Amino acid sequence: MLERLPATPPRLMHGLAMAAVVGQAGIAVTGAVVRVTGSGLGCPTWPECFPGSLVPVPHPEIAVLHQWVEFGNRLLGIALVLITGACLLAALNVRPRRGRLILLAATMPLGVVAQAVIGGVTVLTGLAWYTVAPHFLVTIPLIWLAVLLVRESSPAALATPPGTPWRPAVPQALRGLLAVTSVVLVALLVAGTLVTAAGPHGGDAATPRLEAVPLPTLATAHAHLLFAFLGLLVGVGFMAHAVTVPRAVILRFRVLVVLTLAQGALGGIQYALGVPELLVALHVLGAVVTVAAAAWLWSATAEPDPAPDPVDSPAPALAGRS
Repeated sequence: MLERLPATPPRLMHGLAMAAVVGQAGIAVTGAVVRVTGSGLGCPTWPECFPGSLVPVPHPEIAVLHQWVEFGNRLLGIALVLITGACLLAALNVRPRRGRLILLAATMPLGVVAQAVIGGVTVLTGLAWYTVAPHFLVTIPLIWLAVLLVRESSPAALATPPGTPWRPAVPQALRGLLAVTSVVLVALLVAGTLVTAAGPHGGDAATPRLEAVPLPTLATAHAHLLFAFLGLLVGVGFMAHAVTVPRAVILRFRVLVVLTLAQGALGGIQYALGVPELLVALHVLGAVVTVAAAAWLWSATAEPDPAPDPVDSPAPALAGRS
């Protein structure tokens, strides 16, 4: 049936991929708003908002604001399903067919559905911290994959023949160091979710918090991982400037460093001020933007491997002279 439809314009495919990045990051930020406003149980059940109703209804024990903050987050999730579903349909209709593009596009709606299910479990367990943390962490690989989808749908990528392999655009040692840096970034984000789990913003006043490890200990571990991440970025910077790399790698590296420094400063300020709600939400925004920047940098370390230039075959030698 898709074959009967017009082929997806490259600009549309690229635009949908960028919308997926924004949507994946946005759902994490609105989730943080739900948490810091204490609206996590504004809709106390799932998939309905209230038993017998998909939308908020007057309730003597649940504030209207809390209901609509949580319901708004769910509406954004529905919008994200539509955006990511459109990504997949558009990728399936790109001509000629591109396997990597379709695979990356397919992870988008599947990831959003997984997010919704985890969110439902989070609500049904009363916002237990060990369900809230995975609810955020699932967003991280989805943002990364969405950035790779943007690269795969770029005009340069779509101009190459389907199945064209990608080759490293930087020395393998630099890619290896970036991979290690990315692993530390994941550990930094996991530590951040544990700090949140032990902190005051659990999504509801009655939600039990993580008490097995003291909050100062978790915050210190989080800070140490930030310093480790910054140290690895320094190493990446030295190596990138010591060898020949595309200019895009240098520019994206600098963006990542600036964002990381700003995020670290914001984290320190919010902790010193007693984690005010606005700064917590901004810190989550900084986290997802940093992830997107790291994925953006990684995506610049590979490029399509152009097909070798055809070599003219030598003219066949004469078998003999008459």
